[in-house]
Amino acid sequence: MTAGIRYWWARRSLRLRLTAAAAAVIAAGLAGAAVLLVVWLHASLISGLDQTALQRAQVVAADEDSDQITAEVPTTDHGGVAVQVIAGSGRVLSSSANLRGRPRAFTFPASRADTPHAHTVDDIPVGTGGTWRAVGVPAGATRDPVTVYVAVPTESVDHGLAQLTVGLATGVPAVVAALTGVVWLLTGRALRPVDGMRAQTAEITASDLSRRLDVPPADDALGRLAATLNDLLARLDTSTRRQRRFVADAAHELRNPLSTLHTRLSVAANHPGLADGRSLATGLLPQTERLTRLVDDLLQLARLDARPRLRARPVDLDEIVFTEVREARRRTRLVIDQHAVGAARVAGDEDALARVVRNLLDNALRHASARIDVSLHTLGDTAQLTVADDGPGIPEADRERVFGRFTRLDDARARDTGGSGLGLAIVRDTVTAHHGSTHIEDNRPGARLVVLLPTAGQGLEEG
Repeated sequence: MTAGIRYWWARRSLRLRLTAAAAAVIAAGLAGAAVLLVVWLHASLISGLDQTALQRAQVVAADEDSDQITAEVPTTDHGGVAVQVIAGSGRVLSSSANLRGRPRAFTFPASRADTPHAHTVDDIPVGTGGTWRAVGVPAGATRDPVTVYVAVPTESVDHGLAQLTVGLATGVPAVVAALTGVVWLLTGRALRPVDGMRAQTAEITASDLSRRLDVPPADDALGRLAATLNDLLARLDTSTRRQRRFVADAAHELRNPLSTLHTRLSVAANHPGLADGRSLATGLLPQTERLTRLVDDLLQLARLDARPRLRARPVDLDEIVFTEVREARRRTRLVIDQHAVGAARVAGDEDALARVVRNLLDNALRHASARIDVSLHTLGDTAQLTVADDGPGIPEADRERVFGRFTRLDDARARDTGGSGLGLAIVRDTVTAHHGSTHIEDNRPGARLVVLLPTAGQGLEEG
């Protein structure tokens, strides 16, 4: 039941929930204030009655002390005050006109304190009864003490408080309703910019992410929300453009080998007598290998874009370098020098780091003229891997651009070298996922690609 109510309440509009919450707070505040007002006013009026009774009792006691007391105590409020003077034996010596001939009406003892304590009595035989506030004051000589009792009715106080209570019971709900209406209007006005942003956001489509929301001029929560949403739209726009460019580049890269395969297979199908199986396989094999490498690179980038949790374990990076250099020497006649490779242990994914070293060597093999130098050493908490070639080098203005996807410099656009323009992009993304960095330096001649990785104990936590 509670869960159902909570679910129903959560589905109401924000304006309704804010207004209802404000109405509840206003109602509770006004009701509490009304109760406190009635309680305070009642105590104040009763205190006034007590003071009146005390003053009247002191006047009668002074008359008693001066032997001016008579059988009937004179009063000026036409029966609004009840007075009795009681002897020590309990006999009524004197009383007000409204208690003439009545037996003793007060039984509580006289107060001996400087400020007598008032009592509430209900059985005084005057008028219709009701509630009275009474005080008892000692008077007379020590040998013949008497007690002066004076009572004042609370009827006027009770009647006034009853009228006030009725007025508050009628007025408080009306005030709550009026203030709730004001809160409803003010909340709607305050949330109007949110509705505007919602409408603008609904108009933004996936094909037009360049649009932005209007930012309110006030530097408040709504302004910061609009700025944050605009920043989100900008990042989505950039990501979408990058994805579209990536898809277009991938399609462009795939089209060439697929076109070659399609052409050769069409010729073989249409002219079976001219097709030689061995020569056909020899011609198609490089294209299929290139397609395999390209698809493998695309899958690797897709995994890196998904930000996977890498298997972080202590890895001997020098052993990976030696293994990849040994494999690279089988594919080339270039000199690959690894004498500067020292021991270095890093925290990371062994397969991913092997892919980094392999791509660096493949890049150097495509551009080196005669030799490739590989070095590895540690600098404090960082392992530095360097792969240098003696090729044409990379201009300083292009040293960041080459880490982009499908990037080829003007001197390296020929696809017969086998490069897809994804190798260094995979290197950058993989190293970044290992909390490392990459950059390019001048080798004079050639280029020096540098990878910095945190050593074991400083990198990723083991998962």
